[in-house]
Amino acid sequence: MKFNNIFFIFIFMCFSVRTYAIENKAAVNVMPLLKTTQSWDGKQIVYPAGKAEITSLLVEIAPGGETGWHQHPVPSFAMLLEGTLEITLKDGRVKRLQAGAALAEVIDTLHNGRNVGDAPVKILVVYMGVVGQPLVIKAQ
Repeated sequence: MKFNNIFFIFIFMCFSVRTYAIENKAAVNVMPLLKTTQSWDGKQIVYPAGKAEITSLLVEIAPGGETGWHQHPVPSFAMLLEGTLEITLKDGRVKRLQAGAALAEVIDTLHNGRNVGDAPVKILVVYMGVVGQPLVIKAQ
């Protein structure tokens, strides 16, 4: 009798797990945002040596506002959540991003971000740095 109860409980659990997996399959959608070995200016991404530290920031820029000239000594990933952003490199190259765009930011390259739209820009930035290393270095 005890064996029959265990058997039926086992069968019930198997079907319950399978049903749960099938029902939730439609509830999960995976959309690739970025897969690259280079920053957007074409340079190879190299991780810094040392104890890894990941930092995630939400950056907001008012309409007409700018980040000011700066560079990042560590690899970073950015996704524009809202607005229109124009990024200018010191050599004159320009990249314009709309909401939903993702990119690997430039490393050790001076650049300036400017909100060229009428609404605030919101950027999710994830830095792959090391403990004690700055994420942003402002131009002198």
